[in-house]
Amino acid sequence: MPAHTSVDAGPRTAGARFDLDAAWDVHPQVAVRPEPFGALLYHFGTRRLSFLKDRKLLAAVTSLADHPSAADACRHVGVEPAEWKRYRDALATLAASHMITERAGRATPR
Repeated sequence: MPAHTSVDAGPRTAGARFDLDAAWDVHPQVAVRPEPFGALLYHFGTRRLSFLKDRKLLAAVTSLADHPSAADACRHVGVEPAEWKRYRDALATLAASHMITERAGRATPR
C-alpha cells in the first residue's frame, strides 16, 4: 500500500527552508487528479499519494510550470500576504515528498 500525505495549506514548519523564489514543477512521474475536495497527487516512482485539500493550492501547484517561481504561481492564483507562510509550508511538504521538484532555471517559464 502506498504511503500518503495530506496537504491542506494548514500550519506547518518545514516551509522556512522552501525557496519560493526558485522555479518549481510538478515532478514528471506525478499524476494530478482533480477531485471535489481538491486533488489527488500520485507519484508513480515512489508510489506515494498526496491529498490536496485546498483548491487555491491546487491551482498554484498546477500552474508552477507556467511561472518563473513558486511565488509568482502563488501570486497568480491570489494567495494573499497573510497566507504566504501556509502556502510556503504546504509547497515544502510537497517538495519533501517529491511531488514537486525544483526546475533548473529560475528566470524562464515554460
